[in-house]
Amino acid sequence: MYQIGDMVVYGGSGVCQVTAVGPLACQPGSRRPYYTLRPLHGTEIIYAPVDCKVSIRPMLTAEEAELLIRQLPAVPAENLEGSSNVQLLSRRYQDAFRSNSCLDLIKLLKTIHQKDSAARREGKRPGKVEEHFRKRAEELLYGEFSAALHIPMDEVPSYIHRRLNSQSPT
Repeated sequence: MYQIGDMVVYGGSGVCQVTAVGPLACQPGSRRPYYTLRPLHGTEIIYAPVDCKVSIRPMLTAEEAELLIRQLPAVPAENLEGSSNVQLLSRRYQDAFRSNSCLDLIKLLKTIHQKDSAARREGKRPGKVEEHFRKRAEELLYGEFSAALHIPMDEVPSYIHRRLNSQSPT
């Protein structure tokens, strides 16, 4: 069970701070405990039952974020060759979000980058579906890296680039 002040990643909402734990004041007589979550990047308040089905996990530590960044070059993109059905692609992309895993978001971003690059080589524009999922994956991943590493979210891409360029060849 998370405590007040804990930083968690809640489903598709990204990094949130737990601001309260217990029954909701607006439901007198209810004993069901809820987390009251305040997203770092957003203005809404989320009330999530402690026993909810939506994935909630602790936010990455700075060390875990740094390790993921170092591992980026080795993370494979998913092979989507021959996949042109937009609905099937959307479902596969959504699975990465449902898993609530940074590694799955990284794979998704690499997959979309690979697909977009192939489209450009053929003189085509990147797909709108890919653009939508890329933006959302970047928001979630960069938001968590930002919070874990204590840097502004808009500096995360350049931070990653600098870290990867400073790695010694293996």
